[in-house]
Amino acid sequence: MDQIIDIATDGRHLSRDRGFLKVSEDGTEIGRTPLDRIAAVVVHGHGTSWSTSLLVELGARGVPVVLCAANHAPISVLMPLEGHHAQGARLRAQWTARTPLLKQAWKRIVSAKVAMQAAALEAIGAAPAPLHIMQRKITSGDTSNVEARAARYYWPLMMGDDFRRDLNGSGENALLNYGYTVMRAAAARAVVAAGLHPTIGLFHSNRGNAFALADDLMEPFRPLVDCAVRSIAKDRGPGVDTDAKQALARLIATDLPLGDGISPVSVALSKLATSLGQSFEAGKLDLALPAPPDPLALAGLGR
Repeated sequence: MDQIIDIATDGRHLSRDRGFLKVSEDGTEIGRTPLDRIAAVVVHGHGTSWSTSLLVELGARGVPVVLCAANHAPISVLMPLEGHHAQGARLRAQWTARTPLLKQAWKRIVSAKVAMQAAALEAIGAAPAPLHIMQRKITSGDTSNVEARAARYYWPLMMGDDFRRDLNGSGENALLNYGYTVMRAAAARAVVAAGLHPTIGLFHSNRGNAFALADDLMEPFRPLVDCAVRSIAKDRGPGVDTDAKQALARLIATDLPLGDGISPVSVALSKLATSLGQSFEAGKLDLALPAPPDPLALAGLGR
């Protein structure tokens, strides 16, 4: 199973040792993980150091290294320059993709996100019907901004009337930052592995965002983080402690219905990115988007 390696303690040293990522403190080894099992490395601890050989090996394996600020939001992501055997052709197809295809892709992603939000509300006993109605009204490119209207209905029910999403906030906001960081790292890895450029997004187009496409593709998976954060805060409090981080890191192993089978989130993201790359090359949209899991599975996230 893919693992998220979280480095939160100051003064740790990361290095490569015979196929393993080794973590040391004051010259003494305190843990190791096989490199082929790592999905991402997330670093919070200041004073962390690492060997160049480790970073090269992680890059060769397509493993992102995410550097976070004190609020657990990502500040920098280290990714490989190459990711796919046909990267050149696929990048050209991505860059020259026609606007109607991009708008239809964004419509389908927003629709999948709203469907996942509706399932999340159903899992906590809230009324999902308004979101289903909104989902049917999503247009090409979401020109009527259903995504924002759905969010205004969704957040008070999911997190409470007093909740406001604040990137710099503490409590539930810090937990959400961490969970989204995990999901963003998995999405960035999937994008690069599919031979796509993470800066060229479908909808997110901030000139300062080097991972716009990863942010686009992770949208349908965000409600999984929301469900887990709600459970964590309710059961154990809103602190971003070790148990909370482990629960959020496990989300990439959550099974989702996809096509005729079941795929964990990390695989679902890879299939989505690959299907988008193939759509760019074919000039015809065919996205592999997951369906929501059953309400009991959503209610169990974070526990």
